[in-house]
Amino acid sequence: MFLTKIKSKESGLLLYGITPPKSQTAPEKVSEIAEKTLARLQGLDIDALIVYDVQDESSRTSEERPFPFITALDPFDFARQHLAPLEIPKIIYRPAGKFTQDELRQWVSDLTQQGFYPVFVGVPSPDFMPVTSLPNAYAVWREFEQNSIIGAVTIPERHAVLNDEDQRILDKVASGVSYFVSQCVFNVAYAKQMLTAVVNTCQAQQLPLPTFVFTITACGSKKTLHFMEWLGIHVPDSVKETLLESENILETSVNLCLQIADELIEFCDEHAIPFGFNIESVAIRKDEIEASIYMVNQLRERLVAKGLRNN
Repeated sequence: MFLTKIKSKESGLLLYGITPPKSQTAPEKVSEIAEKTLARLQGLDIDALIVYDVQDESSRTSEERPFPFITALDPFDFARQHLAPLEIPKIIYRPAGKFTQDELRQWVSDLTQQGFYPVFVGVPSPDFMPVTSLPNAYAVWREFEQNSIIGAVTIPERHAVLNDEDQRILDKVASGVSYFVSQCVFNVAYAKQMLTAVVNTCQAQQLPLPTFVFTITACGSKKTLHFMEWLGIHVPDSVKETLLESENILETSVNLCLQIADELIEFCDEHAIPFGFNIESVAIRKDEIEASIYMVNQLRERLVAKGLRNN
């Protein structure tokens, strides 16, 4: 059970991340998308499903967005109305700063009644004035913590620049957060630097380590690679060169992702960090979706071999 695994700090978690259909999608098409999603996930050995909240981050940078922004359906509504047959917990992202405390309280209450779990994310741009601060949002969640757990996002790239991700993480832990889902990892060195800082700070303050869930995402095209970088994902020059020179960028990226996962498994094992993986599937191309399923199964095999999941 996902909640039990997080509370007992078990390693070997497997999550799968999706985005809801676009807002203008016809109702019958939404049902069709949901049915296809259920069909590919029913047989997978995963602990929970993440349903992202899609935000327009265009104001975060002056660079033109590689793909046009299109609003998506509310992730909670989509999961509640269409994904109920998938009998695993759903993790729903929400930008807390866009809502009042009363709105958040009702939302967390509705989530808890469904057996879903929240992840509060930041606002889409630095100049957005939040309606509710993250500390106040976590205080709202505290009212439901007996029957819930809450996650947060961590960004290794931010640590590489500001060198304070360890303190951000521990501040959120003090607010009740028990696990962290990373931004997509393509720079494994950045991830290790962040984890090392967290380990050192926890040891210095005699605090237990939280659980880290590393997001792994295949890259199926040059345009997708550009979009990942636009989102703030750091792709090392050597990795970028390998992808761009590859005859099959998707296959090459899958192999790179699995190599990154192997390094993270070894690193976390060595430092006794509770960990898991979130395999992200936000593309609509069939081959990229199939690649995400392949990675789930490959990662499962690795975790079984480590004794972290049952065969």
